[in-house]
Amino acid sequence: MDLRNQKPLKIHLVCSTDSPEFTHLTESLTRSSLIALDAEWKPVHTGPQSYFPTVTLLQLACELSPLLVSDPDELEDSATFLVDLTSIPLSSIWELLRDVFVSPDILKLGFRFKQDLIYLSSTFCEQGCDPGFDRVEPFLDITSVYNHLQHKLHGRKVSKQIKSLATICKELLGLSLSKELQCSDWSRRPLTEEQKTYAAMDAHCLLKIFNVFHAKTIKEGSYFHNVDKMSPANVDLGLKEVLEQHDISSKVLSIKFCEALEIVQATASNFPEQITTVHEMVSRSSSRITMPMDESILNVVKKYGEKILLKDSDRKPKASKKRGKRQSPVDAIFKEKQSENSDAWQGPPPWDLSLGGDGCPKFLCDVMVEGLAKHLRCVGIDAAIPYTKKPEPRELIEQALKENRVLLTRDAKLLRHEYLIKNQIYRVKALLKNKQLLEVIETFQLKIIEDQLMSRCTKCNGRFIQKPLSTEEAVEAAKGFQRIPNCLFNKNLEFWQCMDCRQLYWEGTQYHNAVQKFIDVCKLND
Repeated sequence: MDLRNQKPLKIHLVCSTDSPEFTHLTESLTRSSLIALDAEWKPVHTGPQSYFPTVTLLQLACELSPLLVSDPDELEDSATFLVDLTSIPLSSIWELLRDVFVSPDILKLGFRFKQDLIYLSSTFCEQGCDPGFDRVEPFLDITSVYNHLQHKLHGRKVSKQIKSLATICKELLGLSLSKELQCSDWSRRPLTEEQKTYAAMDAHCLLKIFNVFHAKTIKEGSYFHNVDKMSPANVDLGLKEVLEQHDISSKVLSIKFCEALEIVQATASNFPEQITTVHEMVSRSSSRITMPMDESILNVVKKYGEKILLKDSDRKPKASKKRGKRQSPVDAIFKEKQSENSDAWQGPPPWDLSLGGDGCPKFLCDVMVEGLAKHLRCVGIDAAIPYTKKPEPRELIEQALKENRVLLTRDAKLLRHEYLIKNQIYRVKALLKNKQLLEVIETFQLKIIEDQLMSRCTKCNGRFIQKPLSTEEAVEAAKGFQRIPNCLFNKNLEFWQCMDCRQLYWEGTQYHNAVQKFIDVCKLND
């Protein structure tokens, strides 16, 4: 399953209780038996955590039942909501969320959601919305779904190591779920379109993963048999027949539920003073009226369902176990200023002519900014990566010193070694690769010209041979090493070969698209 081939995900941003998006959210919750949950907050990076971060965004992806839709044109199979907790009054939605969390008719999905619930509970407690906001049931962790599928499909043993959500999405859905924005500032408003898409996909993909698992269980017939579509005659069955035929009982209840809602709405419009409307009844009730859970999902709940229950110990931030020398306020302020200054580049770089360098910029990108290395190579800058996949700080320092490179990283801990490689380490602040590239260009005042674009091998950082190869020469050079597509033979193209790894390149569509991309990113036409 590849979500990229599906229609774009529609995202509903909920910023107030009197907005159409909030109305859509409350209505969707009554039509959902399956909801995926996720939360975002501003990361806390400084020292032992003495408080919980404030959750600023809550994501809910609801799989909708079509039974309560009167207009077929408005039919959606799911709806994804971003609830902005910085703008919406928490006291107006905490009861709604609490009822969803404990509703037995809604299966909640999540990925390591206990931490999210701890932070969410703390955020609402600060506003005095505490009672009952400490558990989620029935609940299903996507990790359990993944492990079951791996065991069923490939016979693999369940791994104790929890894989990342991006890895699970890649293996089960064929979807590349970028995590570059995971540590962005989620407290800043307005949210960027990239942040909205990232947050929405984090919840939406949980539904898709569960659907793969759900379809597999149906196909195997592990928990229930295929259910035929219900005919109108089945609605007239007596109570005894309905109870005996469990496969249709939930469908009868769903249909009767729809009819009951219509009766209540019609009655409420005739007697507005005596009877509240359905929406008021739903919002005021401590036990929300929701769709009954489908039997197939109910069987999954019986087999794999669990619950998240917060204990008193979960409500207290865990202090660091390390006992260090207590800092005075003066020392703390000095250390903070020192840290701020270490983030800024203080030249000159090792390639500077005044230091005996050759004037050619050279960088070493650690594993946290390995994607930046390829972008630098694409604009003609020498950018190496570590010798090993998981290098120690000592190895990075030795490589940077040996090759006269500036070490680029996002790891603040590496800045502690700055005294060993003065003017040879820089912490990249941007998260996205294009912005990281611009940051490095501006910080080190690099001169990028169009003739340098795509002049280095993106695979190994090597230079291309100066003279291009003909098609015949390229075929000979590629023997036993690389396959050249037959469609290129009649296009009279020029081929270029890396002098280090011998990789062949040619000026095809991908080449021209890449050149144009970096012309735009580096603003060479401005």
